[in-house]
Amino acid sequence: MINMVNDNGFSTGFGVFTLSRWSRTNTPNEQNLRAWDAADELLLEHLAEVGVPESAKVLILNDQCGALATALVMAQGASGSVQCATDSFLSTQAAQKNVTANGGDLTRVTWLNSLDQAQGPIDLLLIKLPKNLSLLEDQLYRYRDHITPNTKIMAAGMVKHMAAGVFTLFESILGATKTSLAKKKARLIFCQPDPTQWQAATALKTQYLLENTNYQIIIYPNVFSRESLDIGTRFFLQHFPKKVDAEKIADIGCGNGVLGLVAAGKYPEATIDFYDESYMAVACAEENFTRAWPDRAASFRVDDGMSSATPGSYQLIVCNPPFHQHNVVGDFVALQMFRDAKLALQQGGEFWLVGNRHLGYKEHIKHLFGNCMVVASNQKFVVLKAIKR
Repeated sequence: MINMVNDNGFSTGFGVFTLSRWSRTNTPNEQNLRAWDAADELLLEHLAEVGVPESAKVLILNDQCGALATALVMAQGASGSVQCATDSFLSTQAAQKNVTANGGDLTRVTWLNSLDQAQGPIDLLLIKLPKNLSLLEDQLYRYRDHITPNTKIMAAGMVKHMAAGVFTLFESILGATKTSLAKKKARLIFCQPDPTQWQAATALKTQYLLENTNYQIIIYPNVFSRESLDIGTRFFLQHFPKKVDAEKIADIGCGNGVLGLVAAGKYPEATIDFYDESYMAVACAEENFTRAWPDRAASFRVDDGMSSATPGSYQLIVCNPPFHQHNVVGDFVALQMFRDAKLALQQGGEFWLVGNRHLGYKEHIKHLFGNCMVVASNQKFVVLKAIKR
């Protein structure tokens, strides 16, 4: 559900801040999406009560729009430091925008992606719980070397998004874990690290053989469909474009890169470019592609849709778009991808995508391109094709 609000003033024990989400289009729905949730409020309320030393070395994970970063940057003294790590390019853009908009100094923050190591040791670890437990597991192992027995660890999340395995992960990877009472449907998790009990990290990448191919697909934590080919992509591959005169092809919202990987096999002379806003997804697509096609030309871009693409540069774009951004369900992400695809295509270029039937993408694409053909459909999915005239 979309949480609609009338203002963007975020009141905390550290001050009142103006926060907004990252968007290139600022549609009415996006303007009214709140850039924080009750879990942000609860965590900052607790921190204001217990106090944050001005010299504290803070690491923040998964700060969706920078609510935590903005408050902590403004609260920290000159001797303190803040590091922010996320798998989302859009979250990083939003956080940087909000820190700046509230008078914060961006140079006070070290901005990390999900594959980076932090600078340690850490005094305070703040975690917004991600939807994906595999991402949380990766993060707890990845940053554990920077944690000491004196590190204060606090996590926050909305109760409805807290999987039962969250508590087990904290207990098994870091140490004794307890929770707060729920407030406004949010809850805090407190963890006391105990390095004497830590076990060796486990391998978190999964893999499978892509059916009807020799491609071994490696899946990183936080990349969609970690155990097998997702059914939407499987349906798309059964109706994949075969006759397009394509020298440059883009896979937008590439995830693990399967669509671009298959395109490389069907178009042996083409250059394939991969786009996704997830750092792990782009790294995953790059590993899968280079393992299968070590000598092929390709690029791998962490991006907001295809905002960095040269207009009119592609003959074919393929897409299996997401219908949510983090915990927010809506079509605004997919619609931005469609607009980007049209701009990036040459005249006569083709845009192919697969989507759930109920999402009604056909009408959006027909309105945008002036045409849209149903290539194939079943009870759940539809494969669509549009040509840039």
